[in-house]
This record gives sequence, structure tokens and C-alpha cells, in this order.
Amino acid sequence: MKKAIILDGKALASEIRADIAEKVKKSKKKYGKVPGLAAILVGDNPASTLYINIKKKACVAAGFYTVNHHLPDSISGNDLIEIINNLNADHKIHGILVQLPLPASINVNKVMGAIDRHKDADGFNPYNMGMLAIGDPRFIPCTPLGIITLLDHYKIELKGKDAIIIGAGAVTGRPLASMMLNRGATVQVCHILTRNLNDKARKADIIVSSTGHPGLIKGDMIKKGAIVVDVGISKVNGKIAGDVRFDEASKIASFITPVPGGVGPMTIAMLMKNTFYAYKLSLKTDASR
Repeated sequence: MKKAIILDGKALASEIRADIAEKVKKSKKKYGKVPGLAAILVGDNPASTLYINIKKKACVAAGFYTVNHHLPDSISGNDLIEIINNLNADHKIHGILVQLPLPASINVNKVMGAIDRHKDADGFNPYNMGMLAIGDPRFIPCTPLGIITLLDHYKIELKGKDAIIIGAGAVTGRPLASMMLNRGATVQVCHILTRNLNDKARKADIIVSSTGHPGLIKGDMIKKGAIVVDVGISKVNGKIAGDVRFDEASKIASFITPVPGGVGPMTIAMLMKNTFYAYKLSLKTDASR
């Protein structure tokens, strides 16, 4: 039985990161400055701490200037926004990311709206989300951008395909739906209240799952030859697990992302790509002054 082709996000992300590192080296020699990323972590969530450290390590390896702000979960929304305003005004900082989730006491939309839209490394500023929704994207959220970049690399055409996205969050599901619609796919977005999910999934040419419920997507939910993208990441018995039952799905799908090593590394690479893009924009602005 032929198994699915692995969509190797780890390998592609490594290529992208190496390319960015080379561009940073050349830009530093030419302009005397490097891309700067500021990362803000509120509280001590272990997963968030891990993600921030992985992002920082990748950026440092590529020659970026990085700044970390680790803040107590008792911080007010206004005080957090004041820190963001200071970073907006800092010419050494080109990208700003606020690690999610934030404490329930803080209004996430206000915080994201405070980030200068030209320094929006995560792509969550309402302006950038809106531009993506109308088909004129600027800064794009990193996980959806990573997914599309990965599909493009493997020459997977979206035009005319039926896609189902399971997980309607603002981080992945909603922006990815916009991107797929912009590429000519017919997109159905599902969530925890969706009825007859199994039947809907079986009809899809592309399944993307980002729920964080390990093993949600079983083999009998997948149409033969479908493309399966697993964004979910959980710990089960001390091991990393995705939303998709990989052993079952890989016998039915034509392409599939592994967990780990699929979407995760691409998300980091896209954060670096967005920050480098912001850096290039700043160089143009400096030249026009």
C-alpha cells in the first residue's frame, strides 16, 4: 500500500532560515543594521515560555537583534500597551510579537491593535487581519502563511479544491480560510459545535485541523488521496501528538504533515520572514527621509 508523501516542514523551514540568515549578513554589511525582534511574554505558562525561547533562538541564529520582555500576569492592559508603544518608537525594533494566550483580564484585540501595523511580526493587528480578509495582505499570521508556503513548495494547487478547516480561531483557522479563499478553494470552517463533522471531513480534498484535541482526525474521516495538514500539538503520555492519527491517515492521504516536524517549524520561519520584511520596509522609509 502506497503511503502519503510527508510534507516536511522542518526541512523547508531550515532552507528558509538559512536564506534569511544570508540576507541578514549582506544587509548588515550594506546598511550597518540588522532586523530587530521584540518578544513579549506575560506570565509563566510553560508552553508559551518554550515557544518564546525557540523563536528567540532561531532569530539569534539568523543574526537578528532580539529583546525579551517577560512580564507578570498581574500586569494591566494599559501598562502592556505602554511597553508596546515604546517598542513602536524604537528604531532598532522592526518586529513585535506578543505571545498568546494573554491573561483573561487583558483585552487581546486592544493589545494587538496597539502594535504598529508595520512592525506586526505575528500579523494579528486588526488592520493586517482586515487586509488579508479582503485579499490585499500585508503582514500575514505566521501559522497560516507557513501552511500555504509548505503547500506551494510541494506544488499543491488550491484552486477548485474543497477544503475543511477544523478550528475557527483567529491564530490559524480564520486567516487560513481567507488565504485559501483568495487562492480559489471552497472553504468550510468547522468548530466544536459543528454537527456531522465526520461526514463533512470525508468530502474534503484538503483537511486542516488545529483544535489541540489529540487523535481527533481518524482514518475513516479522510477521503482517499486527500491532503492532511495537522496544526494541533498536545502532549500525550509525555510525547508530542497532533490532532491527526498519523498511522491511520498516512495510509489514505496523498500528502500529510507530521507532528512534530510539519507546521511548527514553518511558523517560526514565517515569523522570521515577517520580521525581515518589516526590516526591509524600514530601510525604504529611512532612505526616503
